[in-house]
Amino acid sequence: MVRRRCFQRAVVVISLAAGLGFCIGPSLAAGRTAAKPNVVFLLADQWRAKATGYEGDPNVRTPNLDRLARQSLNFRNVVSVCPVCTPYRAALMTGRFPTSTGMFLNDAYLPEAEVCFAEIFKQADYGTAYIGKWHLDGHGRSAFVAPQRRQGWDYWKGAECDHHYPHSHFYAGDSDDKRFWDGYDAFAQTRDAQTYLRQHADDDRPFVLTVSYGIPHFPHHTALQEYKDLYPLESIQLPPNVPQELQEKARREAQGYYAHCTALDKCVGDLLATLEQTKLAERTILVFTSDHGELLGSHGGPPTMKHLPWDESARVPFLLRWPAAHGPQGRVMQTPLTTPDILPTLLGLAGVPVPDTVEGEDLSGLVRGQPEPADRAALYMAVAPFAGRGFNREYRAIRTCRYTYVRGLEGPWLLFDDRQDPHQLENLIERPEWASLRADLDSRLQAQLKKIGDDFRPAPHYIDAWGYELAPHGSVSYAPGAKVQSPRRPGANSR
Repeated sequence: MVRRRCFQRAVVVISLAAGLGFCIGPSLAAGRTAAKPNVVFLLADQWRAKATGYEGDPNVRTPNLDRLARQSLNFRNVVSVCPVCTPYRAALMTGRFPTSTGMFLNDAYLPEAEVCFAEIFKQADYGTAYIGKWHLDGHGRSAFVAPQRRQGWDYWKGAECDHHYPHSHFYAGDSDDKRFWDGYDAFAQTRDAQTYLRQHADDDRPFVLTVSYGIPHFPHHTALQEYKDLYPLESIQLPPNVPQELQEKARREAQGYYAHCTALDKCVGDLLATLEQTKLAERTILVFTSDHGELLGSHGGPPTMKHLPWDESARVPFLLRWPAAHGPQGRVMQTPLTTPDILPTLLGLAGVPVPDTVEGEDLSGLVRGQPEPADRAALYMAVAPFAGRGFNREYRAIRTCRYTYVRGLEGPWLLFDDRQDPHQLENLIERPEWASLRADLDSRLQAQLKKIGDDFRPAPHYIDAWGYELAPHGSVSYAPGAKVQSPRRPGANSR
């Protein structure tokens, strides 16, 4: 296995070098043929895949993302490995699954021993910068995230967690002075990212910049009025999977949700313009995605709900633009992808070796034009559900290019043909004519779980195994002065 991985990495480096020499235009090839690409990673919070113009949402206005989609690889079957904030972010930073890191609850502290995103890029002589929401520190949502707990991010204007968008806090650099963004925080964070890009446009050293926004996560009513005015309540069209009794509340929440989305679309447009103006666009891998989605009333769930296996909660947008690899035109990709795949794929594109700790798959070959696999499945899960307890439950699931299959503790739970039934209205799990497919998907799910050593047990097993003490809301306490909890199990974080 190690020998095969080393061979694959060698192929990645050789392919990257060939791709750079062939694809980059003459103006860049003259001075930067050997340079590694920059990475700009734009992360929204709670933006479901359906909520874009290019995806066909009849309500939302996202002209900048629609333009970016035409220039990018649009991966249409990307799932959040655990559709809630901290677990997703831990999987993104480590390339590992929640059952492997123990990071399956909100407000846990990501162990310093984990080998993470920025640390890996720094080893390849990248500058690292992080702006916005972190939610991996576990020392309290308003606490100062000390430099040694930032997992390798050097330039820092971040906060653990703050969804008060008109007046949200952050800390800059090594100072523990609590500061506040000027006005609506997404706009201020974007301006800071634009300044960073301009300051580093002519650097010989590549950089990786993450801008982690809080929107469109609730509260939705705090969206700017000029954007809410774009979405009169009576004009909002709800999908057929929102029951009648939730529609009034769903429209109220959707108005602010879509307003936040359109505001963030403006941020994306501003950053695209700066990348063009600074001539960084051609030598920068740009990603736009989200940590998870939101139900907005679909399937009878509370409008702000996530953490569930349905499309609106688990599937997220994922646009990747790097003209040097895929050319100036975008294309739609059907290949399923899960959160731990993101880090190794970016490392593969940059020609940076993938550490053995990473469990996700390097899919960079797809970006450079390799054929899409016909049978790939993306794994996702709820290990110890806490968001909306009573409605939620443990599950393991896979998403293929056509189907969603979900297994609960009692056995097979959900099966949807996402191509014929995009709103997931018809559960096929008990249909005799689908028994063969159900068995095949279950076998593929079991193979994925075996690969990561997860035998899918009830939530208390994992909570006890990783040493957590739960607060009344079902996850780690984030109250001021609460005990810092980091997943600890003998040998689990010693790699």
